[in-house]
Amino acid sequence: MGFIEAFMVKKTGIVRDERYLLHDTGIGHPECAERLAAVYRMLDETFNGDEFAWIPPEKAAPEDILAVHSKDYLERVAESEHADISLSPDTPVCRDSFQTALLAVGGLFQAIFAVVAGHMKNAMALVRPPGHHAERNRAMGYCLFNNVALGAMLAKQRLGLNRVLIVDWDVHHGNGTQHAFETDASVLFFSMHQFPHFPGSGSFMEVGRGSGEGYTVNIPLPGRYGNGEYVAVFQKILRPMALAFKPELILVSAGFDTHAEDPLGGMRLGLKGFGGMTRILMEIADATCSGRLVLSLEGGYDPAALAESVRAVLLELAGFRVTDVSEVMRTAKKRKLSYVVQRVSYAHRAYWRCFAPGGK
Repeated sequence: MGFIEAFMVKKTGIVRDERYLLHDTGIGHPECAERLAAVYRMLDETFNGDEFAWIPPEKAAPEDILAVHSKDYLERVAESEHADISLSPDTPVCRDSFQTALLAVGGLFQAIFAVVAGHMKNAMALVRPPGHHAERNRAMGYCLFNNVALGAMLAKQRLGLNRVLIVDWDVHHGNGTQHAFETDASVLFFSMHQFPHFPGSGSFMEVGRGSGEGYTVNIPLPGRYGNGEYVAVFQKILRPMALAFKPELILVSAGFDTHAEDPLGGMRLGLKGFGGMTRILMEIADATCSGRLVLSLEGGYDPAALAESVRAVLLELAGFRVTDVSEVMRTAKKRKLSYVVQRVSYAHRAYWRCFAPGGK
């Protein structure tokens, strides 16, 4: 490292591109271009452009998609360029959707490349369409390709990483991501979501299968959980598991439909909650993988709430704000927190020493 490079401060990277607005879901659809447009306006109105490093996305190659999805499904999505089709009742597409989905995957890829190479301290991919519901053979829940699952496969197959932690804080369970890795002990999947709620999966006892048993961690919540409970679960459950797992990269399916104002969720999160979760993930990344942390946008269907929540996360990632995790945790309702800790401990005590009786 040269003298000048040694004193350069690494910045938080952001993937942003107006082409993500071309995926047209039609009038009245919750996953509309206005969501991301509101986030981009927030960036322009809040920051002068020098605070972050801008990561230009490149489209993923169609063959890259085959690391998670089937060839038949890839061809089915590609058909939307030339014909008016519907991938699923809740996942409309237009003739720009296939290329936009490739750009979403590729944007996350570029963020991962930049962070793993050490060019940036962390990154957030502000992309659409979202991805965590997309299964190997089908679209669902507004998702075409599973961006974060494909990012984890990229890290394992092309970057040679041996352990990847995926954290999903979207209000909906990341079924597609779980299914991609539920037999894989090299990926620890942690999903905190509302239950019962779409898509209906993600119970405490879904812990993975075969050699991946114990590496799927589901935190299904009955609704109305807020900042204190979310941050406390991250601190008391996610942190010890992650420190034991020692990931070489942390990826986040960052959905903001847990915000109290979101029309599709029933949670009570606000800015302190998103800031506190981000702070804990940064601390875990610093302790295990040289700060390698990359977030990818998933849900969030109130544009104003989405924009302010993304701003809170970016301020945390860039170090402009440092949330006091202990202060947020003090607002947690003990009964709600006990409900979660007891059930996770029961489901995972056979796999994780930190949840075994008398374990640490």
